[in-house]
Order: sequence, then structure tokens, then C-alpha cells
Amino acid sequence: MTLYSEIFEQPVCLEKLLTSQRKSVEEIAQAIQARQIGFVFLAARGSSDNAGRYANYLWGAVNGLPLALATPSIFTHYQQPPKLQNALVVGISQSGQSPDIVSVLEQGRQQGCLTLAITNVLDSPLAATADFVLDIQTGPELAVAATKTYTAELLAIAMLSAALSGQEKHWQVLARIPDWVLNALEQDQRIGQAAQRYRYMQECVVLGRGYNYSTAFEWALKLKELTYVAAEPYSSADFQHGPIAVVARGFPVMAILPAGKVFQTQMQLLKHLKQDLLAELVVISNEDEALEMAQTPFPISGEIPEYLSPLVGIVAAQLFAYHLTLAKGYDPDQPRTIRKVTSTR
Repeated sequence: MTLYSEIFEQPVCLEKLLTSQRKSVEEIAQAIQARQIGFVFLAARGSSDNAGRYANYLWGAVNGLPLALATPSIFTHYQQPPKLQNALVVGISQSGQSPDIVSVLEQGRQQGCLTLAITNVLDSPLAATADFVLDIQTGPELAVAATKTYTAELLAIAMLSAALSGQEKHWQVLARIPDWVLNALEQDQRIGQAAQRYRYMQECVVLGRGYNYSTAFEWALKLKELTYVAAEPYSSADFQHGPIAVVARGFPVMAILPAGKVFQTQMQLLKHLKQDLLAELVVISNEDEALEMAQTPFPISGEIPEYLSPLVGIVAAQLFAYHLTLAKGYDPDQPRTIRKVTSTR
């Protein structure tokens, strides 16, 4: 298996997760509702941390659950954990191996909290620590850079949101995700050709907002891991509070802005970047207005609701990072200095 093949496994993996884990997800939702959970306390690292950023928006906006992202060193090095009463404590990790993430769930159980592990490895330390385990079931992911495990984590988060809502319509929309992802993968050749334009790129910024704040971070991470580009992610709102000063003629700006509630504010920024600052724009969107602003546009399906767009938009970003890696002459399956499983404390 290679990074490229694992990117293309995603429709099948997501379909499998939807069909095999719904009952388990609904049982977890029932346990959460029975405990009258007040907030979610979530621990993760790397790509899984970006999945947590998605949960922050989705569970907050759709399910009314405030979410705090954990600072694991408080639990390990400082040994001064916060009070977690009435929390659902969640750990997200594709391997389930990182001791600092496990320590957060251990402390949650000690404080009498309900705990949930979202992982790809059922016999991992993280899974052994949790009251409930949501198995993302992608099979082995051998590439160092996470692709199929990331989108599966996003889908697991969306499935739990659907179960908590109690509305069948959410499940009906989720069922369409594998086809939307397949549609994004059909752009592979076009994205490969477009990536050649950026083979000398050394730095860029990546912008997203709302649900796609997570996508900005994950896209930037893929560029760093694979292409060694200094890619800095920002909320498109935060970017205007100082960092925009880095933009000059030809400066590369990656942006994801699908149709939704934050689209118009993002569009105003895009126009400023293109027309006034003469930036070089790479845009993922399902709105023609945004795509027409870009030197390099990547369209996604117009039927995707904003709250699910991170599961599809990131696929185009994965392909872009993969093809840019090849254009730069690097090996996408053996990135320098990093390993698949990183154990931090």
C-alpha cells in the first residue's frame, strides 16, 4: 500500500464505517444522553487534533455541546489535571498509542467521567482505557501521512452528531459522503497537472473558517509533512489581524470556502487578496464566484452541506499535496524525519 492508494481507498472505507458502526454509535449517543453531559473534553495529536477542531464546530453548532481541546502536558508533566465533572472525555488517535492522550482518558475515568476512544486499533492502550470505543475500521494505514484515517475520524464525529440529533435526515445525508469523495477523486489528473505550477513554492498560508478551520490545519499539515513547504494555517478571520502582512505579489494562498454561513466574509477577503495584494490563489469550493477568483481552482460537489464539506474538501487537498511532492522530486511514502506512530508524553 502507498499514500496514493490509501487516498483512493477512502470511499470504500467511509462506506464501511457508515454501514458497520451505526448501531455502536447510537449506543454511545444513548450513554451520553443518559449522563446529561455538560461538555466535551477532547485530547488528540497531529491529524487527529485537526479532527478535534472539526468536532469543536460540529458538536457545538449542531448538538449544543461545548468542547474544550485538552492540553495533555497538564496531565503528564505538570500532573495538575483540571476538574472534568460532567464531561465526556474523548481521545482520538489512529494508533491509540500516545501516552499523553491515554493519560487524559485515564484521568477522566478516575474523575468518574464517561470516556470515548475514536481509534483504528481496538487492542491499543487508548481503547483499553475507554468506556466506549468507536472503531473507524480503515484497515492498516501504512503511509506516514494520514489520509483515510483522518476522513474516517471526521465521519465518526459526524455519525455521533447524527445519532445525538435523533434525526434520520442527518443519516440520509451522511450516506452520500462516499459518492462525494469519489467525485473529488475523479479530479486526480487535473490536480496533478495543476500542482506542477507550485513545484518551487517554499512557503504559503492556508485559510479556512467555521467547519473548515480543521481543513486549513490538515491541508497545511500535509504540505509540511510531504512537500516540506512552510505552510501556515489560519482562520480567515485571524489572518486579517496581522498575518496578512506577509502577502505580496505572487504569494501563494491556499483557501477552502464552500457555500455556507461564512462564505461571504471569506469571499471579501479573497477579493482583497487577489485584486489588491495580487496573491496567487489555490481555491477549493463549490461556489463559482470563489473558483473564478483562483489561478488554480478545485471544485467540489455543490450538493454538500457546509457542515460535511471538510470530509470532501480535504480529499482534493490530499491529492494536491501528493502531486506537489512528486513535482518537487520527493518520495511521498518516505517523508524525512517523521514516523507513522509518534509517542509523546
